[in-house]
Amino acid sequence: MTFKAIVDADTLSDAIEPVSALVDECKVNLLEDGIEIRAVDAANVGMVDVSLDAGAFESYDADGGLIGIDLDRFEDVLSMAESGDLVHLFLNEETRKLEIAIDGLEYTLACIDPESVRREPEIPDLDLPATFILEGKALGRAITAADLVGDHIAVIATADSELVFEAEGDTDSVDVTLTKSDLIGVVQTPAEDAESLFSLDYLQDMERPIAADADVSLLVGDEFPAKLRYSRADGAVKVVNMLAPRISSE
Repeated sequence: MTFKAIVDADTLSDAIEPVSALVDECKVNLLEDGIEIRAVDAANVGMVDVSLDAGAFESYDADGGLIGIDLDRFEDVLSMAESGDLVHLFLNEETRKLEIAIDGLEYTLACIDPESVRREPEIPDLDLPATFILEGKALGRAITAADLVGDHIAVIATADSELVFEAEGDTDSVDVTLTKSDLIGVVQTPAEDAESLFSLDYLQDMERPIAADADVSLLVGDEFPAKLRYSRADGAVKVVNMLAPRISSE
């Protein structure tokens, strides 16, 4: 297995952060054209798929291998880098360890057996009836508002091109409505209003790595999973999140 690469520390962190928001360890596919990481949390509620194209690296050489990474330890090493530092990565095939060099610092990270890491899921091919594009700060504001009153957030896509976020607590409630003029774009609306309820904790974790000025595509349906798509590192890092709904018992 061959893997040798040099990459900007900020770019690498941008690829790792959305994954570590959901899981502590993951499999990393070292493809010929870049890195791909797909992981699901232990409860099968949240999923993340991240790709970092080979063109984003200063240099990149890989032949399609697979390694397991402890994300906590890997991020600890990356935290030693200053903004703009280059991270040199080399997989020692004999020791099965990842050698990391950052501005005079050399760290040898033991890889995890990929077979011991939770199996990555296939991305469901869902025909979600509504797709909205909104700014990261608009999504963050809705989540912050919902967190004031409850543990869950309802996402409602209306036939009138509105995107509504609602939350209810024991005594209080809140709703945030984004009209067509508040949104970057409306790609598709449902024939009838579609509503799904989600865990606020998971959505907060997924939203945290999203920049305030990022364009976020939100795909939703009626009691269907939600899909979030956005990019980081000037488009070099592409992220897809999926979040399972809390199904109503009514």
